[in-house]
Amino acid sequence: MNVEALQIFWPFLLFVIMLFIIGIYCISITFNLIRALLGVEILIKAVTLLIIIAGFVSGRTALAQAVVISLIVIEAVAITVAVGIVIGIHSHNNSLDTRKIVDTDK
Repeated sequence: MNVEALQIFWPFLLFVIMLFIIGIYCISITFNLIRALLGVEILIKAVTLLIIIAGFVSGRTALAQAVVISLIVIEAVAITVAVGIVIGIHSHNNSLDTRKIVDTDK
């Protein structure tokens, strides 16, 4: 690792930590399922940025890019399935509030 790469790493690491905190806050505070999904998206973007920066610092940018592309594909599929589940919950309960989701099988 060279000194220039480490100097670039620290501001990005602070930005990744801020994104991670925002994502955790968004997931833990909200009761809306769409906002929770947005929090998950923010967390995944923080991890993606961290992988890219770690690949740059270590000199393995090709490996980092391959991992990030795979992560983006997996993320897109997972979020699509999660949005489908949220739409199903909304059509079943007419609400996206987690406090109002009820089990009607009883």
